[in-house]
Amino acid sequence: MNPIGDSRPQEAAREMVRTLRAAGFDAYWAGGCVRDRLMGRPAKDIDIATSARPEQVQALFPKTLEIGKAFGVIQVLRDGFAFEVATFRHDRPYRDGRHPDGVAFTSAEEDAKRRDFTVNGLFFDPIEDRVLDFVGGQDDLQRRLIRAIGDPEARFREDHLRLLRAARFASALEFDIEPATAEAVRRLAPLLADVSAERVQQELTRLLVESPRAGRGLALLRDLGLLAVVLPEAERLVGQEQPPAFHPEGDVFTHTVLMLDAMKDATPELAWSVLLHDIGKPLTATPTIEPDGSTRIRFNEHDSVGADLAEQILRRLKMPNDLVDAVRQGVANHMRFINVPRMRRSKLRQMAGAPTFPMELELHRLDCLASHSDLSNYEFMRRFMEELKNEPVLPPPWIRGDDILALGIPQGPRVGYWHKKAYEAQLESRFPDREALLNWIREEIREQPGGGVPAGPTPGQS
Repeated sequence: MNPIGDSRPQEAAREMVRTLRAAGFDAYWAGGCVRDRLMGRPAKDIDIATSARPEQVQALFPKTLEIGKAFGVIQVLRDGFAFEVATFRHDRPYRDGRHPDGVAFTSAEEDAKRRDFTVNGLFFDPIEDRVLDFVGGQDDLQRRLIRAIGDPEARFREDHLRLLRAARFASALEFDIEPATAEAVRRLAPLLADVSAERVQQELTRLLVESPRAGRGLALLRDLGLLAVVLPEAERLVGQEQPPAFHPEGDVFTHTVLMLDAMKDATPELAWSVLLHDIGKPLTATPTIEPDGSTRIRFNEHDSVGADLAEQILRRLKMPNDLVDAVRQGVANHMRFINVPRMRRSKLRQMAGAPTFPMELELHRLDCLASHSDLSNYEFMRRFMEELKNEPVLPPPWIRGDDILALGIPQGPRVGYWHKKAYEAQLESRFPDREALLNWIREEIREQPGGGVPAGPTPGQS
């Protein structure tokens, strides 16, 4: 990544343009970095477009990688940064909805006209400090519009992922989509089903984490007909009623949109957990008759059902295993916060010691803000964490399995039972040190004939 707000990559990219110009070639910064520069936003990468052919680029710069030489793209490594240098090109027909059959090297103007949206079709001359605009991109930046370059249908048929990219750019930049472009997206939305899961999930994740109001992005996906193609399970949240006493905001889709809009600096794990936290509600919605004779919709076990469904969705989208596991935990555990004031201290510590707990706590906060607005359980957990700030949430256990064996418990499940019981007592601060805890466990074992596990619920599962 080469952040444009950092002067070092800018100077390296400027020197590369000077090198190309000195060799007799045209060269400019191109695409998103120009758009972001004109908007005063930090950019992730500086790409360079040039009249130099790939082999000529390789001859001018000592450290290069052939990341897309057949399409005129060479990666240049300079001063610790990586830059994509692409030859001005015109694409031949696309027959697979992703790649052109070939390219023809051409002029800067023709190169601009083959790009996706006008705001991404700009060039910048870093030597003379001027913008080259062959497609009306500057006007659309002023109007805050995402507009396809040329014929919208032709642009989307060339690369079907552009259908999703239109929504992502509109959401991330907080722009509107030009009417003819939006209509083409709605008409061609089914083509998105042909795009690989990896490409789809990358765009969806960027929409969720880069948008100032990701809920607006989700609503836009639905309005454009894209949500039903890529996430039909989320489409089913629309119209799913909820009890007004707990959800005065409306249906599950509205609730999810409000949560996404309230996110700030979200990680992918949090963003996907928010999007999918109530994904099990349509499957578990059950009208029930309450004791007072009223009817209420309940969603029993929607957390566990939703966790299974969330995992299915994320694996279908080829998400990384770590993200799948974290989101599954977030969805499965999001109802636990209802019970935190009544939980034993050991249970609270085990809950707070989980690697996903910070994300789960923020998920709970957003869940409350987008519904009943009662943050009392959130504040309860914040106070609990404050109490533990000077000690490990989950300290090393004083009593280990070997200690239990030494007390005469044979190898087997009873060792785990007593080990767990000892650790819970430690977490509840019931004993001052290891020796006192060990004496207590010794006495507890003596009271159980043969060291057996007593009947009834396992401690800590109340």
